[in-house]
Amino acid sequence: MFWMVALLAQDGLQYVYRVYAPDDALPADLFWAAFHCHDDGPHPRASDRFDAAEIWRHRQPQQI
Repeated sequence: MFWMVALLAQDGLQYVYRVYAPDDALPADLFWAAFHCHDDGPHPRASDRFDAAEIWRHRQPQQI
């Protein structure tokens, strides 16, 4: 199970990060995990505004 978190950056691009977390993970925890991952990379600074991020859960397709 993982979550996808999209962050807006100063260069006008949106960077999307995969965050592995349980179903009951708090959105703020998901945001900060992605933000710190972005901050450690070579990309322009991301917005630290929580409400500017998009967060959604990725569900694995069911196998038959």
